Amino acid sequence: MLPSAIAAQRLDNQYLAGEKFQSPAQVVSWLGAVQAQEYALAKWALGLRMVETTEALIEEAFNNGEILRTHLMRPTWHFVIPADIRWLLDLTAPRVHQVNGTMYRKLELDEDLLCRSVDLIANALAGGKHLTRAELAAVLMENGIDTTDGMRMGYIVHYAELEGVVCSGVRRGKQHTYALIAERAPYARQLSRDEALAELTLRFFTSHGPATVKDFAWWSGLTLTDVRAGLASLGIQIMHEVIDGETYWFPVSSSQPKEFPGEGYLLPIYDEYTIAYKGQSAYAFLSPAYERLITDRFFTSAFVYKGEIIGMWRRTLRSTVSKKEVVVELQPFRPFSTNEQDAFQTASRRFARFLEMQVDFG
Repeated sequence: MLPSAIAAQRLDNQYLAGEKFQSPAQVVSWLGAVQAQEYALAKWALGLRMVETTEALIEEAFNNGEILRTHLMRPTWHFVIPADIRWLLDLTAPRVHQVNGTMYRKLELDEDLLCRSVDLIANALAGGKHLTRAELAAVLMENGIDTTDGMRMGYIVHYAELEGVVCSGVRRGKQHTYALIAERAPYARQLSRDEALAELTLRFFTSHGPATVKDFAWWSGLTLTDVRAGLASLGIQIMHEVIDGETYWFPVSSSQPKEFPGEGYLLPIYDEYTIAYKGQSAYAFLSPAYERLITDRFFTSAFVYKGEIIGMWRRTLRSTVSKKEVVVELQPFRPFSTNEQDAFQTASRRFARFLEMQVDFG
């Protein structure tokens, strides 16, 4: 496999190129979990991997509980399907608690206080209630637990998520709410640790491969020892090649793309195509010559053409622009060819259709 083939195969395996999924839940299940820190653009990450859909339809699926949002793995916000939420938390939460330990102590959140807080939150949400973080903070304050520090409240709710008690509820306008996992995911699967490790390892390398051991450790938050054990458990389902001194793993079922598609992709910030890889492995989609150009945080999302990041883009709002129009601005790393410019405009129009708007190129 040539280095350029890594990016081509990742485009296929991540369902950015070629065949598309029919539902948000199919996308999330295939990828294992999808980073969803920036909620609005995380919905676009799902839309990119589906047949033509809209933000409104993904929002509806989210509110219906077809996909959930919670903290797990690295940790940060992720989309996950209800069937997977418990075994993913069981596998990755212990490491996250270790990472959070310093902050628990700094915020004076000992185990007794955290457990009491979780019990109060669970009681407040029982019976299908969906409450905002501010409403849960008020419940704790009424019971003598100080939540005036927003960070302290954040770690309390984070603890409740990691303990498998709460996850996302129905959005109330633009506000996120929390609900009980027992009620949002009553049929969630539970796996032994070895089963969960094998399952997540196979999903990652199937959907994100070719990828390295360090990629998976970074993406999952697991130790290198765990990652190697997960790979060993897959046996003949997985294979590897050494490219430029790095070992890349991928499933034996992977097909070899013959060539790059001639389309471009407006990837959102934290898209799985970029966020899931670490170190030298990232050069499969980012030329080292362009690394220094990704310094303007005003442009945070990547434009990809033929597997390579060749510019950054952003969505902006202007008072002179109709609410039915979206402004897409581009920061190219170099002058674009005609084909690249056409691909950017086509990708921008697709993004606008997703938002059910017209596009303005700024």
